[in-house]
Order: sequence, then structure tokens, then C-alpha cells
Amino acid sequence: MKEGSVTVFSLSSRIARIEKAFEAAYPGIDLIGLDMSSVKQIARVEAEQQAGVHAVDVLYIADTPVVYKKLLDAKRITNYVPPRVAGELDDRYKAPLLVHRLSTKVLMYNEAAYPNGSPITNLWQLTTPDWKGKVLMVDPALRGELLDLLTEIALHPDEMAAAYKAQFGKDIEVDSDLQGAGEQFVRALFQNDLILVANSDVVNKAVGDKTVKDAPVGFATYSDRRDNEKEGWALQVANNVQPANGILFPTVLTIADKAPHPAAARLLIDFMFGDDSPTGGPGFEPFNVPGDYATRKTISDDPDSVPLEKLNAWSIDPAKVAATRGRIADLIITLQ
Repeated sequence: MKEGSVTVFSLSSRIARIEKAFEAAYPGIDLIGLDMSSVKQIARVEAEQQAGVHAVDVLYIADTPVVYKKLLDAKRITNYVPPRVAGELDDRYKAPLLVHRLSTKVLMYNEAAYPNGSPITNLWQLTTPDWKGKVLMVDPALRGELLDLLTEIALHPDEMAAAYKAQFGKDIEVDSDLQGAGEQFVRALFQNDLILVANSDVVNKAVGDKTVKDAPVGFATYSDRRDNEKEGWALQVANNVQPANGILFPTVLTIADKAPHPAAARLLIDFMFGDDSPTGGPGFEPFNVPGDYATRKTISDDPDSVPLEKLNAWSIDPAKVAATRGRIADLIITLQ
């Protein structure tokens, strides 16, 4: 049977560029790419499959703490590792799901407004009067990666306590209903008029606008810096931040259960790992930008990236985040 199309839900709008490149390489297959947050992908796959509908082939998705539990454990997705690239991936990137690249939710600032470097060097500065109402992030209820960020901060109580002492010169006092300095930070951040917005474009424009002198900062995706020239932004990563500037998290490619076009799905996943050139060629180049890190060893990171080993971000532990994120979600509800 000839498979004339393949449908992919993608957390990245860059799927539009993959669509063009894939259809040029495989003219007989129509790639239908739908830009959709991880939260929406999870909800849609669950709802469709419960109704007996199997319409999507590939998920390009993050928020692995939820994906492992709600989709993988429930057998709603299947792991597939293209044999062509299997030998060029570390084992941790091949299971339980195939990791395409590492992405980020980190603190970003405006390098035009702050030419001497990030105005923030300690996360606790974000809770001070100077930064009241001047910190943005996408609402964690809309993008699971931001809930993962706040959860990961909560999972580092000792480092957050040490950073507090470094900033304020005294030991932190944690409210009796909270577990540790990380949770205290989350409360303090919200109480300092954290601005929650609907999508990352709003954060990027507010933080990166070159014309703004006293620019705010925000937790955003480091790789959005790729649009600086096009959009007139001056986004830059705040890397010299105690105890960390945010999180690194896996972006996975996986095949939906009972995918209608399984052969085309495998072909697309293989294609998205790129060719053997250092940039990965048409299949990977949309993702070879500053702040995205390929898992395939033959692909070189963008020279404008902070090298992965020097990026001051915590790598999320999906199992620990999954166990804790419900508590942090409940805490956030009380703070909004």
C-alpha cells in the first residue's frame, strides 16, 4: 500500500520548513504539519484514541514527564529509532523515547538595553522590588514546559537556599506550608507580580524589543534568538546566573499508536535527523540554531550557541518532575 501523506503534531512552528524540505525529497508524500503545544497534543491524542480515532502519525513533543505517563505508559505512542542514526546517539537519547534535540526554558534578557551583560546574576533578584512586574513567562497551564521549569527549581532546594544566602546575606526562612527554598522562590516570584502571558511571542517581543531602554526579562526558549534579526529583537541568554538559568529538556519524536501511515512516519523521523553534513542538511537545519542542541553526534552546534557543557541550566529529571509537578501546579493556582 502506498502512503501518500503523513500527519505530524509539532511543538515547533519550524515544521513548516521541514514540510517543504521533506516534500522536495519525497515528492509522493504530502506532509501535513500542525503546530501544537505539548499540552494540546497530549489532550488531543488521548481524546481521539479514546474515541477510536487514529488520525495522527508522528508527535514532535516535549513535556516528557507527562508524555511518559499519559502516552507511553498508556501505550498511545510507540518508540522508533531510525537504524541509520542509532549508532550516533547516546543510549539515553534512544529510550524510553527517541530524543531529537535538547531545548530550553531559560532566563532571557535584552542585550541592547543591557550591553554589559545580563542584569540578573541570581534568580532571587527576580523577587526584589527592582524587578516587580518586570518578569514574564508563558502561563504554565498553557505550556507544560514552564510548569516543568518551576518544578525543577522546586527540586533544587539546597542550591536555591545557597543562592538566597548569596543574594541577601542571610539564611532563608521557608513558609511552614512549603517544602524547601525552591518552592519559596516560586511563591516569591508570583508575589512579585510575575506576568503570565498566552504565548512565547508575547514574551519575546516584550523582553527583546530593541527600542525599550528599561527592558523586562523573561523565561523563554533560548533558540528564539534565531529571530532577532527578522523581528528587531535583542534576545540573549542570561547564562551567568546562580544557581541556574532554567532548564534543558528533551524534545522527542514518536509514532502514534495505530498510525495510519506508519512507513511514512518512520521515513519522516529518519529525515528529521538530517544528513551526514555538520549542519544536518535540510532535514535538521531548521533546528540547528543558537540554543538548540542536536542529540546526533555528527551534527555540530551553531557557533553562536553557548556550548552545551557551559550552559548553566538544569537537565530535567522527567520521573522526579512527574512526581512533583502536581504539587507545584496546585501551589501556582493559589498564587494566581
